[in-house]
Amino acid sequence: MKNQKETKQDELAAIGIGAMIVFIALILVAAVAAAVIIQTAEKLQQNAQASGDDTQEQMSTKVTLINIVIEASSAGPPANHDLFVTFELAPGSEPTPSNLVGYTVICANAAGTATVFAQGNLQGATVHTGNGAGAAAITLNPGATYIFVMGIDVCPPVSNADHVLILSVTGGGATYEELQYGSSPSVGDVVV
Repeated sequence: MKNQKETKQDELAAIGIGAMIVFIALILVAAVAAAVIIQTAEKLQQNAQASGDDTQEQMSTKVTLINIVIEASSAGPPANHDLFVTFELAPGSEPTPSNLVGYTVICANAAGTATVFAQGNLQGATVHTGNGAGAAAITLNPGATYIFVMGIDVCPPVSNADHVLILSVTGGGATYEELQYGSSPSVGDVVV
């Protein structure tokens, strides 16, 4: 009878050691799985934050056009090669230096055989004060209205033609507008 008890006790010990080994293995596997899940969640959060920041920058730091009017050219007789632009920064934008805001007007050449571009930046923009005068703008701030005379000698207003205007902010968003001149463009016509 004594032999049987010892054998029975040995069997119980073997079962306990096996259970302990399985338990420790499960704890190790759970720890590794938890580390992988936490690392993956952290990486996803960082990617989402970066994407959100990029999207906010692209959507908020851009130019909102109020209107564009054909103006007589300041270089000699009225050739209608200037556009008087009234604009502001989009809500939520960061203050932006005016030389970091560029414009491109895309049109066809006089023969209609090639695409040409009129380009520049808004460095000469001034704060719109409502009486035609303004102070020179160094930094464009959201909430303020600005005016700018855009020289487009390469892409002058043409009857029954539409030109494309793209205003882009370095490191920010872009604004796309179509300049519609109508059948007889003249000084004072609103084209946007």
